[in-house]
Amino acid sequence: MTVAEILRQAKALSPNERKELLKMLHDVVAKDDQKPKRSLLELAGLGKEYWQGTDAQAYVDELRDEWD
Repeated sequence: MTVAEILRQAKALSPNERKELLKMLHDVVAKDDQKPKRSLLELAGLGKEYWQGTDAQAYVDELRDEWD
């Protein structure tokens, strides 16, 4: 079915049916434009190889020593 055929059929609808069709088309397009929601949890474990072999307490102590 082509867009021209759909338009021809839409013209045959009543004004209220055309408004309803327009709202439905708007919803379809708006949904297509939405980006999928992402979760912060997707970042879990990212960069863990950077910290591998590092003692967390020693690292924090080192940072605290820099403050003085």
